[in-house]
Amino acid sequence: MQTVKMVITGPFSSGKTEFIKSISEIEVVSTESPIAKDSPESMEKANTTVAMDFGRITVDDDLVLYLFGTPGQRRFDFMWEILAEGMLGFVVMVDSSKPETFREARSILETFRAYAPTPYVVAANKQDHEDAWKPEDLRIALRIEDENVKLLSCVAKNKESVKEVLLELLYSILEEMDAPK
Repeated sequence: MQTVKMVITGPFSSGKTEFIKSISEIEVVSTESPIAKDSPESMEKANTTVAMDFGRITVDDDLVLYLFGTPGQRRFDFMWEILAEGMLGFVVMVDSSKPETFREARSILETFRAYAPTPYVVAANKQDHEDAWKPEDLRIALRIEDENVKLLSCVAKNKESVKEVLLELLYSILEEMDAPK
């Protein structure tokens, strides 16, 4: 049995937990904690991930994906390197309806590239929102010049959408594993 560790990362409230919950075949192990009522983040949501989210998907008899979601707030970024250990690829979630988070998404992308030079994809989440940026425009905003990096439309609440993103990452991982060294 082959297991593949994937990390789902991105800024606060970009959809990481929802992404994993949409597709995991097990109850997601989550470390959500209430957000202080007087913090600016409390305007967006009631809870935040403080350590990690964990989900699992059995692709077939020979392949299982382990999904590790990172906390999005910088004060919990000490978990990022721990979660990145042994990853074969990662997804950077971007709330494509919030341009004010794009710089943070770019910073997180660079951080994870520094942890390990593994394949990654960028999920342009919340494509069902009226004001969502198109993936092509996000590529420019995030300064991703490498045309091989996939920027994919995503709606984290939609299982099929999540599946497409994970399959694209899996294909990239398998390509790299098969590439001559």
